[in-house]
Amino acid sequence: MDAGNAIEVSGLGIRFRRGRRGRRSIKSMFAGSKRRDTKDEFWALDDVSFTVKPGETIGVVGRNGQGKSTLLKLVAGVLLPDAGTVQVNGGVAPLIEITGGFVGDLTVRENVRLTAGLHGMTKAQIAERYDAMISFAELEDFQDTPYRHLSNGMKVRLAFSVVSQLDEPILLVDEVLAVGDKAFREKCYARIDEMLADGRTLFFVSHHESDLKRFCTRGLYIRDHRLVLDGPLADVLKAYNSDN
Repeated sequence: MDAGNAIEVSGLGIRFRRGRRGRRSIKSMFAGSKRRDTKDEFWALDDVSFTVKPGETIGVVGRNGQGKSTLLKLVAGVLLPDAGTVQVNGGVAPLIEITGGFVGDLTVRENVRLTAGLHGMTKAQIAERYDAMISFAELEDFQDTPYRHLSNGMKVRLAFSVVSQLDEPILLVDEVLAVGDKAFREKCYARIDEMLADGRTLFFVSHHESDLKRFCTRGLYIRDHRLVLDGPLADVLKAYNSDN
């Protein structure tokens, strides 16, 4: 990997199976056959290549089901490719399905410590930033409440608050700003502005042009599961809107 790049993606492809969440049939697992039935497979992403420099702010656009969120999960290491490579220079702060990983029976306090630790924070860092995370999420009065008793809005606030305190240089955001009330979205915007002012790299999936224009200068347009345009955000949005 070129040390000057934050992200390098080359010939990237991943395939899934339609129906039954992509699982193999019982027959295929026990019949002893090594042949793979590919008739129900499709490429969610196919032959995608690009590089991202440190500090760049990238907006990913495309219609639903074209592979945008899958691309973020591949960059985050949540998914593994079937073709090509993804190389990331530095850690990532993933705002992707952010309420995943929290434990319903644990309290807010316990979940903050667990989730922050799983993301790589030390005990000292968690202790130092705990009050800030709780305050940002506006959950001071719910610290000893089981997570499962929180409203959906509270869960999103807590998850964003924890992940946005990570020091990782690459920020991955997938539509998280579309959730929550207006006041909280404005807090999220301000927090992301702070992170970008520190020189973070942003990889941002959104259907909201105003959000893309606020944060991003470069765009990637995914159509038919392929990267069809990589360039200035204004040009990418123009092409996307023309097609749709």
